[in-house]
Amino acid sequence: MNIGTTRKKIDKVFDIYRNRLDTIPDDLFMVTPPGDGWSYAEVYSHILQADLGAMMALEKCIRNGKPTSAGRNMLGLLVFLFGSLPPWKTKVPEMLEARIPARKISKEEARNMLIKCRQRINELTPLIRDSSEYCRVKHGRLGMLNAPQWFKFILFHSRHHLKQLDRVEKKLQSR
Repeated sequence: MNIGTTRKKIDKVFDIYRNRLDTIPDDLFMVTPPGDGWSYAEVYSHILQADLGAMMALEKCIRNGKPTSAGRNMLGLLVFLFGSLPPWKTKVPEMLEARIPARKISKEEARNMLIKCRQRINELTPLIRDSSEYCRVKHGRLGMLNAPQWFKFILFHSRHHLKQLDRVEKKLQSR
């Protein structure tokens, strides 16, 4: 797993989120689209909070993860084999939703969270290479992940939700 390549891809995805944020009209950012689904604000809230949570798990793997022989479950193996989260919609696990609910944040909050994500990535990236592959932290759906796997998960998760922003845009255009 190439840490440098993954890092460049994460940076590129964060650039896309930042650029899209600048193009979303202020008056539509917090509007809930027709039908079910999240507003832009809620999508940004979820993505960035979940990525920050994944960065906390990544740091635990680096600094004090518990060595274990347990690994990814079947879904985790498939996600990493195909290099992306499944294309279908899923609900956020109840445990995660209770801990970090998607909420309507301002565009300024979204910008600040993006900056924080980039800062954490800058801090953690150089430490990943020296982490033990056996120090793992449990992911709610994918099983036990080590530091490089959490790093890749951040990429997979962030890319996955770009499609959700497209859906929000289409729903708001059709109202």
